Amino acid sequence: MRLSKYLALCGLGSRRKNKDLILQGRISVNGQIITDLSFQVDPEKDKVCVDGKELKTPPKVYYLFYKPRGYLTSLYDPHHRETIAVFLKKLPYRVFPVGRLDKESEGLLLLTNDGDLAHVMLHPRFEILRTYHVWVKPTLSEEKIQALLRSGFELEGKRVKPLQFKFLKFDKAIPVYEVTVKEGIKREVRKMVSYLGGKVLKLIRVSFGPLRLGNLKPGEIRPLKEEELNKLKQLLQHKNSQTLGRSSSRAEI
Repeated sequence: MRLSKYLALCGLGSRRKNKDLILQGRISVNGQIITDLSFQVDPEKDKVCVDGKELKTPPKVYYLFYKPRGYLTSLYDPHHRETIAVFLKKLPYRVFPVGRLDKESEGLLLLTNDGDLAHVMLHPRFEILRTYHVWVKPTLSEEKIQALLRSGFELEGKRVKPLQFKFLKFDKAIPVYEVTVKEGIKREVRKMVSYLGGKVLKLIRVSFGPLRLGNLKPGEIRPLKEEELNKLKQLLQHKNSQTLGRSSSRAEI
């Protein structure tokens, strides 16, 4: 990986700040000062030091976070808008969000420093399910919902459809729907609701793969329980084995 990325992974700060450390000649790899921003390091083999002090990669960590409404799913915003970074300051290790929720959406985010896990959770070919509770106005046509479930609709040049779109309850006369998708396309659920003739008043992601929001409150962060982490690892192993199986089948043909 790039040296600046490795420095960020070790908790030194943003990649932008770490680039300055490199250019200032304060970083050495295996005893040699490195000022090349494109320099690649192998975390398993290379000895990386800042001002002569060796860096160590932190352990892999996993947290559930309830992103509140009104915050960007980002660690930095050049326009100085509020981001989730303010909630992450108390964590002992530097982490990043796996995927995004738009500013007006809220709910479950997975925070980690495990890039391999994040790749599987987000890559379209693994089809990790995401479920949302959506407050909508007005009440949507059941006939249109069934047509959407059967045939989908055109979005970003491809035909997509929800795996589930069902009425859940009324909340103070506002209909709430439960929607499950697998694509992870930006603002996908909002666009589905608009296609059906409705407007989203509130949107909460309640699950991502085997992870559930549960009783977490807006702004709260907690480590994954051992059972949750085991379920997550089992899912990822299953998805990876499926992919390897398909590749082997194609090779045999």
